Amino acid sequence: MPSRRYVQGWGALSLAVGAVLVTTAAAQDPAPGRAAVAAAPGPALLTVGTCSVTGGLCRVPRTTVSLDAPAPVELPGVATGPVDLALRTPGRLTDVTVTDRRGRRIAGRAGGDGTRWTSDVPLPAGGAYTARLVLEEDRPGGVRRRILRLAVRTAKAPEGERLTVAFGPGEGAPGRTYGVGQPVTAQLSHPVPAAEPGARRIVERALEVRSEPRAEGAWHWVDADTLHYRPRVYWPSGATVRVRSGLDGARVTDRLHGGRSRPLTFTTGSRVEAVTDVAAHEMRVYSDGRLLRVIPVTTGKPGFRTRVGTKVVLGKEPMVRMRGDSIGIARGSREFYDLKVRWATRVTWSGEYLHAAPWSLDAQGSEDVSHGCTGMSTEAARWLFRTVREGDLVRVVHGYGEPMTPFGNGYGDWNLDWPDWLRGSALGVRPARPGSAGSPLRPAL
Repeated sequence: MPSRRYVQGWGALSLAVGAVLVTTAAAQDPAPGRAAVAAAPGPALLTVGTCSVTGGLCRVPRTTVSLDAPAPVELPGVATGPVDLALRTPGRLTDVTVTDRRGRRIAGRAGGDGTRWTSDVPLPAGGAYTARLVLEEDRPGGVRRRILRLAVRTAKAPEGERLTVAFGPGEGAPGRTYGVGQPVTAQLSHPVPAAEPGARRIVERALEVRSEPRAEGAWHWVDADTLHYRPRVYWPSGATVRVRSGLDGARVTDRLHGGRSRPLTFTTGSRVEAVTDVAAHEMRVYSDGRLLRVIPVTTGKPGFRTRVGTKVVLGKEPMVRMRGDSIGIARGSREFYDLKVRWATRVTWSGEYLHAAPWSLDAQGSEDVSHGCTGMSTEAARWLFRTVREGDLVRVVHGYGEPMTPFGNGYGDWNLDWPDWLRGSALGVRPARPGSAGSPLRPAL
Protein backbone atom coordinates (compact mmCIF):
# COMPACT_ATOMS: atom_id res chain seq x y z
CA MET A 1 0.00 0.00 0.00
CA PRO A 2 1.19 3.58 -0.53
CA SER A 3 2.82 5.59 2.18
CA ARG A 4 1.07 8.54 3.78
CA ARG A 5 -0.03 11.04 1.17
CA TYR A 6 0.23 14.74 1.70
CA VAL A 7 -2.20 17.44 0.70
CA GLN A 8 -2.89 20.94 1.96
CA GLY A 9 -5.10 21.09 5.03
CA TRP A 10 -8.65 19.94 4.47
CA GLY A 11 -11.73 20.79 6.44
CA ALA A 12 -14.88 18.86 7.16
CA LEU A 13 -16.99 17.62 4.35
CA SER A 14 -20.51 18.26 3.10
CA LEU A 15 -20.55 15.37 0.70
CA ALA A 16 -22.72 14.26 -2.17
CA VAL A 17 -20.63 11.87 -4.15
CA GLY A 18 -21.15 11.26 -7.84
CA ALA A 19 -19.05 8.26 -8.59
CA VAL A 20 -18.29 6.80 -11.98
CA LEU A 21 -16.28 3.65 -12.12
CA VAL A 22 -14.20 2.87 -15.14
CA THR A 23 -12.38 -0.41 -15.36
CA THR A 24 -9.08 -0.24 -17.15
CA ALA A 25 -8.24 -3.86 -16.54
CA ALA A 26 -4.80 -5.10 -17.27
CA ALA A 27 -4.11 -8.79 -16.73
CA GLN A 28 -0.93 -9.66 -14.88
CA ASP A 29 1.23 -12.24 -16.62
CA PRO A 30 0.42 -15.60 -15.08
CA ALA A 31 2.99 -17.25 -12.90
CA PRO A 32 5.44 -19.57 -14.68
CA GLY A 33 3.84 -22.88 -15.49
CA ARG A 34 0.29 -21.53 -15.18
CA ALA A 35 -2.08 -20.92 -18.06
CA ALA A 36 -3.55 -17.50 -18.54
CA VAL A 37 -7.14 -17.14 -17.33
CA ALA A 38 -9.34 -15.96 -20.18
CA ALA A 39 -12.59 -15.66 -18.31
CA ALA A 40 -13.47 -12.21 -16.95
CA PRO A 41 -13.45 -11.99 -13.18
CA GLY A 42 -16.70 -11.81 -11.31
CA PRO A 43 -18.06 -8.51 -10.00
CA ALA A 44 -16.17 -6.89 -7.13
CA LEU A 45 -18.02 -4.72 -4.64
CA LEU A 46 -16.77 -1.65 -2.76
CA THR A 47 -18.60 0.35 -0.12
CA VAL A 48 -18.12 4.10 0.26
CA GLY A 49 -18.88 5.78 3.56
CA THR A 50 -17.70 8.36 6.06
CA CYS A 51 -16.29 8.23 9.56
CA SER A 52 -17.71 10.16 12.48
CA VAL A 53 -14.37 11.80 13.32
CA THR A 54 -10.76 11.52 12.26
CA GLY A 55 -9.54 8.22 13.65
CA GLY A 56 -13.08 7.25 14.67
CA LEU A 57 -15.46 4.52 13.55
CA CYS A 58 -16.83 4.69 10.01
CA ARG A 59 -20.59 4.64 10.14
CA VAL A 60 -23.63 3.89 8.01
CA PRO A 61 -25.28 4.80 5.72
CA ARG A 62 -22.81 3.43 3.20
CA THR A 63 -23.17 3.08 -0.55
CA THR A 64 -22.18 -0.17 -2.22
CA VAL A 65 -20.57 0.21 -5.63
CA SER A 66 -19.98 -2.47 -8.23
CA LEU A 67 -16.47 -2.03 -9.53
CA ASP A 68 -17.63 -3.44 -12.88
CA ALA A 69 -20.62 -1.11 -13.30
CA PRO A 70 -20.00 2.22 -15.03
CA ALA A 71 -23.24 3.80 -13.78
CA PRO A 72 -22.82 6.84 -11.49
CA VAL A 73 -23.43 6.30 -7.79
CA GLU A 74 -24.33 8.96 -5.25
CA LEU A 75 -23.54 8.85 -1.57
CA PRO A 76 -26.28 10.77 0.27
CA GLY A 77 -26.05 12.64 3.53
CA VAL A 78 -23.64 15.05 5.16
CA ALA A 79 -20.24 13.63 5.98
CA THR A 80 -18.57 14.76 9.19
CA GLY A 81 -15.31 12.88 8.92
CA PRO A 82 -12.85 11.13 6.60
CA VAL A 83 -13.95 9.09 3.59
CA ASP A 84 -13.71 5.32 3.86
CA LEU A 85 -13.41 2.79 1.01
CA ALA A 86 -13.94 -0.88 1.94
CA LEU A 87 -13.70 -3.93 -0.33
CA ARG A 88 -16.67 -6.29 0.20
CA THR A 89 -15.69 -9.20 -2.02
CA PRO A 90 -12.57 -11.43 -1.97
CA GLY A 91 -9.42 -9.69 -3.02
CA ARG A 92 -6.83 -7.12 -1.92
CA LEU A 93 -6.40 -3.42 -2.56
CA THR A 94 -2.65 -3.33 -3.11
CA ASP A 95 -2.52 0.37 -3.93
CA VAL A 96 -4.93 3.30 -3.49
CA THR A 97 -4.09 6.78 -4.74
CA VAL A 98 -6.59 9.64 -4.38
CA THR A 99 -5.90 12.99 -6.06
CA ASP A 100 -7.78 16.26 -6.39
CA ARG A 101 -8.43 18.06 -9.64
CA ARG A 102 -4.98 19.67 -9.50
CA GLY A 103 -3.27 16.31 -9.16
CA ARG A 104 -2.36 16.67 -5.49
CA ARG A 105 -2.48 13.48 -3.45
CA ILE A 106 -4.88 13.09 -0.57
CA ALA A 107 -3.36 11.73 2.63
CA GLY A 108 -4.76 8.36 3.64
CA ARG A 109 -3.92 5.03 5.17
CA ALA A 110 -4.68 1.41 4.30
CA GLY A 111 -5.95 -1.34 6.55
CA GLY A 112 -3.53 -4.10 7.40
CA ASP A 113 -5.51 -6.77 5.52
CA GLY A 114 -5.68 -4.80 2.27
CA THR A 115 -9.46 -4.41 2.26
CA ARG A 116 -9.86 -0.80 3.43
CA TRP A 117 -8.53 2.70 2.75
CA THR A 118 -9.45 5.79 4.82
CA SER A 119 -8.52 9.39 4.16
CA ASP A 120 -6.69 11.15 6.97
CA VAL A 121 -9.08 14.11 6.93
CA PRO A 122 -12.44 14.97 5.35
CA LEU A 123 -12.47 16.28 1.79
CA PRO A 124 -13.55 19.90 1.32
CA ALA A 125 -16.94 20.61 -0.16
CA GLY A 126 -17.18 21.55 -3.81
CA GLY A 127 -14.22 19.41 -4.90
CA ALA A 128 -13.59 16.75 -7.53
CA TYR A 129 -11.36 13.76 -6.78
CA THR A 130 -10.14 10.62 -8.51
CA ALA A 131 -9.33 7.38 -6.71
CA ARG A 132 -7.04 4.92 -8.49
CA LEU A 133 -7.37 1.44 -6.99
CA VAL A 134 -5.22 -1.58 -7.77
CA LEU A 135 -7.24 -4.73 -7.04
CA GLU A 136 -5.76 -8.24 -6.89
CA GLU A 137 -8.06 -11.27 -6.93
CA ASP A 138 -7.18 -14.92 -6.55
CA ARG A 139 -8.55 -16.88 -9.52
CA PRO A 140 -8.17 -20.46 -10.64
CA GLY A 141 -4.87 -20.64 -12.43
CA GLY A 142 -3.41 -17.39 -11.16
CA VAL A 143 -3.82 -13.91 -9.70
CA ARG A 144 -5.84 -11.33 -11.60
CA ARG A 145 -4.66 -7.73 -11.19
CA ARG A 146 -7.03 -4.92 -12.16
CA ILE A 147 -6.64 -1.14 -12.13
CA LEU A 148 -9.87 0.74 -11.46
CA ARG A 149 -10.75 4.41 -11.15
CA LEU A 150 -13.43 6.01 -9.04
CA ALA A 151 -14.47 9.60 -9.72
CA VAL A 152 -15.73 11.42 -6.62
CA ARG A 153 -17.32 14.84 -6.39
CA THR A 154 -18.24 16.59 -3.16
CA ALA A 155 -21.20 18.96 -3.13
CA LYS A 156 -20.83 22.65 -2.45
CA ALA A 157 -21.15 23.69 1.17
CA PRO A 158 -24.69 24.71 2.10
CA GLU A 159 -25.54 28.38 2.09
CA GLY A 160 -24.88 30.06 5.41
CA GLU A 161 -22.03 31.50 7.40
CA ARG A 162 -18.57 31.51 5.85
CA LEU A 163 -15.48 31.58 8.05
CA THR A 164 -12.66 33.55 6.43
CA VAL A 165 -9.30 34.72 7.77
CA ALA A 166 -7.47 38.04 7.45
CA PHE A 167 -3.75 37.48 7.98
CA GLY A 168 -1.28 40.04 9.29
CA PRO A 169 1.12 41.82 9.35
CA GLY A 170 -0.30 44.51 7.09
CA GLU A 171 -1.30 43.68 3.57
CA GLY A 172 1.60 41.30 3.19
CA ALA A 173 2.60 42.70 -0.19
CA PRO A 174 5.33 40.63 -1.81
CA GLY A 175 8.72 42.08 -0.94
CA ARG A 176 7.61 43.72 2.33
CA THR A 177 10.26 43.14 4.98
CA TYR A 178 9.68 42.93 8.74
CA GLY A 179 11.81 42.29 11.78
CA VAL A 180 12.44 38.79 13.12
CA GLY A 181 10.11 39.39 16.06
CA GLN A 182 6.99 39.98 13.95
CA PRO A 183 4.19 37.54 14.88
CA VAL A 184 1.72 36.34 12.27
CA THR A 185 -1.87 37.24 13.15
CA ALA A 186 -5.07 35.53 11.99
CA GLN A 187 -8.31 37.48 12.42
CA LEU A 188 -11.36 35.23 11.99
CA SER A 189 -14.56 36.60 10.46
CA HIS A 190 -16.62 34.69 13.06
CA PRO A 191 -15.75 33.69 16.63
CA VAL A 192 -14.85 30.10 17.45
CA PRO A 193 -15.25 29.85 21.23
CA ALA A 194 -13.11 27.72 23.52
CA ALA A 195 -16.25 25.70 24.31
CA GLU A 196 -15.95 24.21 20.80
CA PRO A 197 -12.48 22.61 20.90
CA GLY A 198 -13.18 20.41 17.87
CA ALA A 199 -13.95 23.43 15.73
CA ARG A 200 -10.81 25.16 16.97
CA ARG A 201 -8.74 22.15 15.99
CA ILE A 202 -10.22 22.21 12.48
CA VAL A 203 -9.38 25.89 12.13
CA GLU A 204 -5.87 25.59 13.51
CA ARG A 205 -4.98 22.60 11.34
CA ALA A 206 -6.08 24.54 8.26
CA LEU A 207 -3.91 27.60 8.93
CA GLU A 208 -0.53 26.84 7.41
CA VAL A 209 2.71 28.75 8.01
CA ARG A 210 5.93 27.92 6.22
CA SER A 211 9.27 29.66 6.47
CA GLU A 212 12.47 29.26 4.50
CA PRO A 213 14.78 28.67 6.36
CA ARG A 214 12.54 26.60 8.59
CA ALA A 215 11.60 27.67 12.10
CA GLU A 216 9.66 25.64 14.64
CA GLY A 217 6.48 27.51 15.57
CA ALA A 218 2.86 27.22 16.68
CA TRP A 219 -0.49 29.05 16.78
CA HIS A 220 -1.88 30.50 20.00
CA TRP A 221 -5.55 31.45 20.50
CA VAL A 222 -5.62 35.00 21.85
CA ASP A 223 -9.43 35.05 21.99
CA ALA A 224 -12.38 33.55 20.13
CA ASP A 225 -11.60 35.26 16.82
CA THR A 226 -7.86 35.98 16.96
CA LEU A 227 -4.81 33.72 16.71
CA HIS A 228 -1.12 34.58 16.77
CA TYR A 229 1.67 32.46 15.33
CA ARG A 230 5.30 32.81 16.37
CA PRO A 231 8.42 30.69 16.11
CA ARG A 232 9.91 29.21 19.22
CA VAL A 233 12.86 31.62 19.04
CA TYR A 234 12.25 34.45 16.53
CA TRP A 235 12.33 34.09 12.74
CA PRO A 236 15.64 33.47 11.01
CA SER A 237 17.25 36.54 9.42
CA GLY A 238 16.48 36.79 5.72
CA ALA A 239 13.59 34.31 5.88
CA THR A 240 10.61 34.12 3.55
CA VAL A 241 7.36 33.42 5.41
CA ARG A 242 4.25 32.16 3.60
CA VAL A 243 0.85 31.90 5.27
CA ARG A 244 -2.33 30.43 3.81
CA SER A 245 -5.72 29.11 4.88
CA GLY A 246 -7.03 25.69 3.86
CA LEU A 247 -10.48 26.40 5.29
CA ASP A 248 -12.23 26.94 1.95
CA GLY A 249 -15.08 24.41 1.84
CA ALA A 250 -14.34 22.99 5.29
CA ARG A 251 -17.18 22.18 7.65
CA VAL A 252 -16.19 23.86 10.91
CA THR A 253 -19.52 23.52 12.75
CA ASP A 254 -23.10 22.69 11.75
CA ARG A 255 -23.64 26.33 10.82
CA LEU A 256 -20.17 27.45 9.85
CA HIS A 257 -18.22 26.53 6.73
CA GLY A 258 -14.85 27.82 5.62
CA GLY A 259 -14.55 30.42 2.89
CA ARG A 260 -11.72 31.61 0.70
CA SER A 261 -9.03 33.79 2.31
CA ARG A 262 -6.14 35.76 0.86
CA PRO A 263 -2.68 34.30 1.56
CA LEU A 264 0.19 36.30 3.05
CA THR A 265 3.88 36.43 2.17
CA PHE A 266 6.58 38.52 3.80
CA THR A 267 10.33 38.44 4.39
CA THR A 268 12.47 39.17 7.41
CA GLY A 269 15.53 41.38 7.62
CA SER A 270 18.50 41.23 9.97
CA ARG A 271 17.90 40.43 13.62
CA VAL A 272 17.85 43.96 15.04
CA GLU A 273 17.45 44.33 18.81
CA ALA A 274 17.36 47.49 20.88
CA VAL A 275 18.13 46.54 24.49
CA THR A 276 17.47 49.20 27.11
CA ASP A 277 19.19 48.66 30.45
CA VAL A 278 17.14 50.82 32.80
CA ALA A 279 19.63 50.58 35.69
CA ALA A 280 22.51 51.64 33.40
CA HIS A 281 20.46 54.34 31.61
CA GLU A 282 21.64 53.16 28.21
CA MET A 283 20.36 51.42 25.10
CA ARG A 284 22.49 48.99 23.09
CA VAL A 285 21.44 48.32 19.50
CA TYR A 286 22.52 45.08 17.81
CA SER A 287 22.23 43.69 14.30
CA ASP A 288 22.62 39.90 14.03
CA GLY A 289 24.53 39.99 17.32
CA ARG A 290 26.91 42.79 16.30
CA LEU A 291 26.83 45.91 18.48
CA LEU A 292 25.95 48.94 16.35
CA ARG A 293 25.68 51.70 18.94
CA VAL A 294 25.33 52.54 22.64
CA ILE A 295 22.84 55.37 23.31
CA PRO A 296 22.37 57.24 26.62
CA VAL A 297 18.64 57.23 27.49
CA THR A 298 16.13 58.19 30.11
CA THR A 299 13.13 55.98 30.94
CA GLY A 300 10.02 56.21 33.10
CA LYS A 301 10.26 57.90 36.47
CA PRO A 302 8.51 56.64 39.63
CA GLY A 303 4.78 56.43 39.02
CA PHE A 304 5.34 56.12 35.26
CA ARG A 305 7.84 53.27 35.03
CA THR A 306 8.66 51.83 31.61
CA ARG A 307 7.32 48.32 31.08
CA VAL A 308 9.95 45.60 31.26
CA GLY A 309 10.14 42.68 28.88
CA THR A 310 10.23 42.17 25.12
CA LYS A 311 8.25 44.38 22.77
CA VAL A 312 8.02 44.60 18.99
CA VAL A 313 8.20 47.74 16.86
CA LEU A 314 4.64 48.55 15.76
CA GLY A 315 5.37 51.53 13.54
CA LYS A 316 7.33 54.75 13.11
CA GLU A 317 6.14 58.35 13.04
CA PRO A 318 8.50 61.22 12.10
CA MET A 319 6.34 63.57 14.17
CA VAL A 320 3.70 62.73 16.76
CA ARG A 321 1.77 64.89 19.22
CA MET A 322 1.90 63.49 22.75
CA ARG A 323 -0.53 64.65 25.44
CA GLY A 324 -0.75 63.67 29.08
CA ASP A 325 -4.49 63.05 29.03
CA SER A 326 -3.91 60.16 26.57
CA ILE A 327 -2.41 58.19 29.48
CA GLY A 328 -4.74 59.50 32.18
CA ILE A 329 -2.87 62.64 33.33
CA ALA A 330 -5.41 65.38 33.97
CA ARG A 331 -5.09 68.57 31.98
CA GLY A 332 -3.84 71.39 34.22
CA SER A 333 -2.06 69.03 36.60
CA ARG A 334 1.66 69.32 37.35
CA GLU A 335 2.45 66.23 35.27
CA PHE A 336 0.42 67.20 32.22
CA TYR A 337 2.27 67.70 28.93
CA ASP A 338 1.40 68.53 25.32
CA LEU A 339 4.40 68.13 23.01
CA LYS A 340 5.24 67.58 19.36
CA VAL A 341 7.81 64.80 19.40
CA ARG A 342 10.14 63.84 16.56
CA TRP A 343 11.50 60.50 15.38
CA ALA A 344 9.04 58.38 17.38
CA THR A 345 9.28 54.56 17.20
CA ARG A 346 6.15 52.99 18.66
CA VAL A 347 6.17 49.81 20.79
CA THR A 348 2.73 49.77 22.50
CA TRP A 349 -0.75 50.82 21.43
CA SER A 350 -1.15 52.75 24.69
CA GLY A 351 1.53 55.21 23.60
CA GLU A 352 4.98 53.99 24.60
CA TYR A 353 7.64 55.20 22.15
CA LEU A 354 11.37 55.47 21.72
CA HIS A 355 11.77 59.12 20.67
CA ALA A 356 13.77 62.32 20.63
CA ALA A 357 13.67 64.16 23.96
CA PRO A 358 15.90 67.26 23.66
CA TRP A 359 14.35 68.70 26.84
CA SER A 360 15.91 65.89 28.94
CA LEU A 361 19.48 65.83 27.60
CA ASP A 362 20.93 66.44 31.06
CA ALA A 363 19.14 63.36 32.46
CA GLN A 364 19.94 60.99 29.60
CA GLY A 365 22.46 58.43 30.74
CA SER A 366 21.99 59.24 34.43
CA GLU A 367 18.35 59.66 35.55
CA ASP A 368 14.80 58.49 34.78
CA VAL A 369 12.54 61.49 34.11
CA SER A 370 10.04 60.42 31.39
CA HIS A 371 6.40 59.41 31.65
CA GLY A 372 7.16 55.88 30.41
CA CYS A 373 8.76 56.43 27.02
CA THR A 374 12.45 55.97 26.29
CA GLY A 375 13.97 59.37 25.51
CA MET A 376 17.27 60.16 23.78
CA SER A 377 18.94 62.93 21.81
CA THR A 378 17.39 64.04 18.53
CA GLU A 379 20.34 62.73 16.54
CA ALA A 380 20.21 59.33 18.23
CA ALA A 381 16.44 59.08 17.81
CA ARG A 382 16.76 59.87 14.11
CA TRP A 383 19.45 57.21 13.72
CA LEU A 384 17.33 54.62 15.55
CA PHE A 385 14.26 55.59 13.49
CA ARG A 386 16.21 54.87 10.30
CA THR A 387 17.79 51.67 11.65
CA VAL A 388 14.78 49.71 12.90
CA ARG A 389 11.70 48.46 11.06
CA GLU A 390 8.32 47.04 12.06
CA GLY A 391 8.78 43.68 13.76
CA ASP A 392 12.20 44.48 15.22
CA LEU A 393 12.76 43.68 18.89
CA VAL A 394 12.88 46.15 21.77
CA ARG A 395 13.84 44.67 25.15
CA VAL A 396 13.76 46.48 28.48
CA VAL A 397 15.88 44.86 31.20
CA HIS A 398 16.88 45.63 34.81
CA GLY A 399 13.86 47.87 35.18
CA TYR A 400 11.23 48.61 37.80
CA GLY A 401 8.02 48.75 35.77
CA GLU A 402 5.21 46.27 35.24
CA PRO A 403 5.84 43.38 32.82
CA MET A 404 4.82 43.85 29.22
CA THR A 405 1.55 41.95 28.69
CA PRO A 406 1.54 39.23 26.00
CA PHE A 407 -1.52 40.57 24.17
CA GLY A 408 -3.74 43.63 23.92
CA ASN A 409 -1.12 46.40 24.01
CA GLY A 410 1.08 45.55 21.07
CA TYR A 411 3.04 42.37 20.44
CA GLY A 412 4.18 41.04 23.78
CA ASP A 413 4.04 37.47 22.46
CA TRP A 414 7.70 36.81 23.28
CA ASN A 415 7.08 37.27 27.00
CA LEU A 416 5.42 33.84 27.13
CA ASP A 417 7.85 30.94 27.38
CA TRP A 418 7.44 28.14 24.85
CA PRO A 419 5.44 25.69 27.06
CA ASP A 420 2.99 28.49 27.97
CA TRP A 421 2.70 29.43 24.31
CA LEU A 422 1.87 25.85 23.32
CA ARG A 423 -0.84 25.73 25.97
CA GLY A 424 -2.71 28.28 23.86
CA SER A 425 -2.88 25.86 20.92
CA ALA A 426 -6.04 23.83 20.36
CA LEU A 427 -3.92 20.94 19.14
CA GLY A 428 -2.22 20.53 22.50
CA VAL A 429 1.06 19.23 21.10
CA ARG A 430 4.24 20.63 19.65
CA PRO A 431 4.12 20.81 15.84
CA ALA A 432 5.55 17.66 14.30
CA ARG A 433 7.96 19.37 11.93
CA PRO A 434 9.97 22.59 12.06
CA GLY A 435 8.65 25.25 9.70
CA SER A 436 5.09 23.94 9.72
CA ALA A 437 1.95 24.86 11.57
CA GLY A 438 -1.60 23.65 11.48
CA SER A 439 -2.10 20.54 9.42
CA PRO A 440 0.84 18.18 8.86
CA LEU A 441 -0.68 17.44 5.47
CA ARG A 442 1.18 18.84 2.50
CA PRO A 443 0.66 18.79 -1.25
CA ALA A 444 2.51 16.05 -3.07
CA LEU A 445 3.96 18.15 -5.85
